[in-house]
Amino acid sequence: MGSELSSQATVTLSVTYAVVLAVLVCVAVTVAVVARLDIGRPLVVASVRAVVQLAAISLLVIAVLRSWGLTAVFVASMLTIAAFTSGGRLGRRSPVVALPILAGVAPVLALVLLSRTVPTTPIAVVPIAGILIGGAMTATSLAGRRALETLRTRRGEFEAALALGFSDRDAALELCRPSASEALVPALDQTRTVGLVTLPGAFVGVLLGGASPVEAGAAQLLVLVGLLAVETIAAVLTVELVARGAIGR
Repeated sequence: MGSELSSQATVTLSVTYAVVLAVLVCVAVTVAVVARLDIGRPLVVASVRAVVQLAAISLLVIAVLRSWGLTAVFVASMLTIAAFTSGGRLGRRSPVVALPILAGVAPVLALVLLSRTVPTTPIAVVPIAGILIGGAMTATSLAGRRALETLRTRRGEFEAALALGFSDRDAALELCRPSASEALVPALDQTRTVGLVTLPGAFVGVLLGGASPVEAGAAQLLVLVGLLAVETIAAVLTVELVARGAIGR
């Protein structure tokens, strides 16, 4: 039954598939141009990069999943790229940007692996690590950008707090602490509406792999709650680093 469902639901590579992808990119770019959003080129670049990167990963993943050493290198490279990406968003590509991502991912990944909630095999570790790293990266970028923008636009309030005797860190935190909450809105919305609005990737992937709907739901729940923990840690630490002047100030 599982293999039947998998074969029926798998995307088929064909000329039609390529045409559909191209049309979707054109739609996104056209809407952006008509709306005078200066993101036409980034949309095309992001789409092309996705094609190239996924093609490369598809070739590499077979070798990676056969070796714990290569798996460790692969996960480390994901962390590095995530930190580099968030650093670019925050205007500071330095090792400090990796701290919120690593601080969020490490304890959560360790818990699910040491508890054997997720099988300790490369084929299980790589996808769960990738999902958690991606969530931490997003939270870091969102929290950092919002916190830095708040400090720029509310500079007068920041200086007023200093005049009242607040330390530099405390004055900054008074203004940009809400940025951590705002960075968690996407994760919260996804968790609140799971099964009602969307069927996320982990659920669909496990289901297509031949597991029962209950097992797929359990896997997805673990991912969603894990992401909430990861992103909360990453967002809070990012705002703290911004307040201390370690990021962007």
